[in-house]
Amino acid sequence: MYLDCLDALDQKILTLLTQNARYSYSEIGELVGLSRVAVKGRIDALEKKGIIEEYTTIINPQKISGAVSCYFEIETAPDALNAVIDRLYQCGTVTQIYRMSGNCCLHVHAVAASQDELDTFIRNEIDRLDGAVSVKTHVILSRIKDVKGLRL
Repeated sequence: MYLDCLDALDQKILTLLTQNARYSYSEIGELVGLSRVAVKGRIDALEKKGIIEEYTTIINPQKISGAVSCYFEIETAPDALNAVIDRLYQCGTVTQIYRMSGNCCLHVHAVAASQDELDTFIRNEIDRLDGAVSVKTHVILSRIKDVKGLRL
């Protein structure tokens, strides 16, 4: 199991938070048999250790009228990789960048407000990436399964 380094109570708390990050300390305490204060202390410790990174709201771009979500597979020349990463990192349309195995390969996710915005992003950013050897674009048609974070 991924969480072997944590005790059973921390594992239960993390499982509950991944199911519903809006649980109160009291609700979690009732479910795991601890006081609200003890639960808060454990969650604070998990945050301090970096095990819990953040709490966030995830917005489904497909539910917003006109939004377009895409993945790009970008291969760069070795000496251009860092410059490409830096340029894409600065772009607000880009939501995720992953370095993949292979020859300087990046997997990039972007969400544009419209087809026109996506076209502008591709023309002004993707097409102008100095050192890009190849780019493949995949527009997401529908979301079938989308699991966030580590499943416990």
